[in-house]
Order: sequence, then C-alpha cells, then structure tokens
Amino acid sequence: MHTSKNIDMTKGPIMKLVILFALPICIGNVLQQLYNTVDTLVIGNFCSSLSLAAVGTSTQPVEIFLCIFLGIGTGVSILVSQATGKGDADRVKKIVATATSFLYLSAVPLTVLGLFLGPFILKFMQVPEDAWDLSVAYLRIIFLGTLGNMGYNMNAGVLRGVGDSRSSLFFLLISCIVNIVLDIFFVAVLGLDVPGAALATILAQYCSWLFSILYLKKHYPELEYTALPRIIDKNALSSIIRVGLPLGLNNSFYSIGHVLQQSLINLQGSDYIAACAVASKITGIANVAIGSFSSAATTFSGQNLGAQNYVRLRKGGTTIPFWSGFITMTFGMIITIFCRPILMLFTKDSAVLDLAVLYTHVVLPSTWTYAVFNCIIAFINGMGIVKYPTVINMLMLWAVRIPSAWLINRYIDGKYVMACFPISFTFGMCCMLAFFLTKRWKAVKQKALEQERTLL
Repeated sequence: MHTSKNIDMTKGPIMKLVILFALPICIGNVLQQLYNTVDTLVIGNFCSSLSLAAVGTSTQPVEIFLCIFLGIGTGVSILVSQATGKGDADRVKKIVATATSFLYLSAVPLTVLGLFLGPFILKFMQVPEDAWDLSVAYLRIIFLGTLGNMGYNMNAGVLRGVGDSRSSLFFLLISCIVNIVLDIFFVAVLGLDVPGAALATILAQYCSWLFSILYLKKHYPELEYTALPRIIDKNALSSIIRVGLPLGLNNSFYSIGHVLQQSLINLQGSDYIAACAVASKITGIANVAIGSFSSAATTFSGQNLGAQNYVRLRKGGTTIPFWSGFITMTFGMIITIFCRPILMLFTKDSAVLDLAVLYTHVVLPSTWTYAVFNCIIAFINGMGIVKYPTVINMLMLWAVRIPSAWLINRYIDGKYVMACFPISFTFGMCCMLAFFLTKRWKAVKQKALEQERTLL
C-alpha cells in the first residue's frame, strides 16, 4: 500500500515525518482559508455589510447537518491508517468500498433535510431581519453542494489514512482557483451578491471531489475504488460506525452549541455579526497548523497502534501536541500585532473594523491552547479512543463556553462575548492533558517500557 507519496509513520524521526505529512495539509489549509477568505473579500468589497453578516451567520446550520458524516469520514481515515499499519490491504479495500456506498446513502437525505430545515435553524438563531433573505438564499444554495463537500472530505480521509497527505493539496488548489474565478465572475461582474458566492463555493467543491475520484482510480488501483456505490461490507460498516459515529455525534452536539452561541452574537446586531465573520477569517489563517498537525497525529497514532509500536506511540503523544501549540502561538502573536491593516482588506466600515480588531485581540493570542487540545484529541482518536474526548468536548462547550458566553452577555458587555473562546480553550487543554494520567495511557507506557527492555 505504500508508494513514494505515502509516509510510513512507524519508523524514522517522528517530527520529520509529522512535518512532511503535515506540511501539504497545512498548505491545503491555507488554500482552504483562502478559498473561504475570497468569499469574504469579494463580498466585503462589492456588497454590503448585511451580505457579510448573512454569510457569517449561515455556516452553523450547514455544520449541524454535515458534521455527523464528516465525523464518520474521520473514522474511515482512522480505520484505514490502522489497517495500513498492519499491512492488511484487503481490509483497506473493504473499508473504502463501504465508505463510498455510505456516502450516497447519507448525502441525498442530508441535502433534502438541509433545504427544508435550514431556515428554521436560522430563525432559532435570531438572524436579524435585515439579513434574513440573504442568509436563507446562501444556505439553500450551499446545501446543494452537500454531495461534493462530503465526497471530497471522504476521499481526502482515505488518502491521509494510507499516508498520502500531498494529493489532497492538488485537489484543494483546483478548488481554490475555481472558487476565486467564479466568485469574481458571479459577484463582482454579474452582481449576484451572496447567492453568487454560494454558487461559486459549491461548484468548486464538486470540482475537487471529481478530481479526487479520478486520482484515486488512477494512482491507487489496488484500492479498487469506484465512484458509484458498489458494496457494503457489514464488518467494515460496523467498524466505521463504531469509531466514526461518536466523533460525528460529538461534532453535531458541538455545532448545536455553535448555533446557540451564534444566537448570542446575533443579538449584538448586523455590524457585530459582520465583524465576527471577518475576524474569523484571519484567526483561521493564524491557525492553519492546527488541522494539519492534528491530521498527522491521527495517522501517526493509528499506524503505530496497528504496528504495535508502543515506544513511538508514547513519544509522539507528547511531542506532536507541543509543536502544534508552539507554532500556533507564534503565528497567533504575529497576526494579532498586525491585525488592523489585514482586516482593512475585508471591510472599510469603521464600526465593523473596530469590532473585528477587538475580536482578534481577545481570541487569537489564546488559540495555542486549542491547538494542544485538538492535537491530543486527534492523537487518541487515532488509537480508537473516542469516549474520553467526546466527554471533554461536551463539557468544554456546554459546561464552559456557552454558560460563560451567556454570563458575559448578561452581566458584563455583549461585545466581549467572544471571551468565551479562550476560557473554554484553556479548560479543554487542561482536561486533555489529564488523559496522560489515565489507565489507558499508563498501559501504553507500560507496553512501551516492555518493548524497550526487549530491544536491550
């Protein structure tokens, strides 16, 4: 299963392999941020602040419907990496075939549900009346891209599972170029406003999915990949659901919490919504290392667990989160210092700009704690341990972030509601560091010690 493009995480210098694996994903995350940022840039310069608010408040309903499947996609990546570590090519083929069939069984009903239920979620979120029509239009068009979005993420997960993190970068590059060209054409030239930006997004997603299909069929013939549903292996499906469903439910509950949180933001008015939408773009740029190191951590732990290499597993569990946090902190501080001139690229509205600067100053310096938290979660998910991080995620959101946001809005000042992020990030990091004191990790350390003695 290993080719020249695949990275075998079971041997060699840990951080060198992690960086080689993470770098293409990191560049891909930059492209993904650029992909999203172009929407905001074009809308911010050719449309009104209401259009910015509409795009900023319409992402949460999409997350609610897609996050369960995206969690299952992560489960597929974990299972593929474990089977790759064991050298079980037949199991990899069954997992991939089953995942492809499951994609279609999920995407069509999710699209229908999103089209009909999305506006009700926007109503619950208390979207301002002046941004309502644009928000609904954006939401409904985005849901038409569900299959392309889910299909690309599934295929990217399969590639990461076999150790290939570079190929998805090519797909994202294509998607990014298509999105930029269509954004400018639909919004700046044709004047289609928010619907034009949404249409550009879904067409770009379908392009990236199509190219990922062609790539898998050409470069990984041993997977026997088919673009259309073929078979569902009961054992593979059971494993996918067992590992992926808790991750998906965790994401779903998290997204519901985001809806409640967004409703508190929406209470502050359209300028505040637009400011948060703009600020989130540059915080996303600062945090590009988080997703890439987390993906590397999942593949690393999955492959080494499959290979029963507990010495490397023990070492990687602390080394990878440390570097993820350090790099995120460095980027975060640099962008915080220069945030105003960067934010001015997105909006010239002084009220929106001042609020966006405030958001950045409050949130960005602390996101290194989220980097550590998320990397540890990804690492232990790769080991097939999903209950512990699910519980911590729920506590971080429902017991800390949402209550603190409500208290800040109720008793301090609503414009500081974003302070709930650093509070919850710090709590989550401390809880995930506590995992290294649990029996599960002590068992890994014990097996690593036994392996070291055997080698001596």
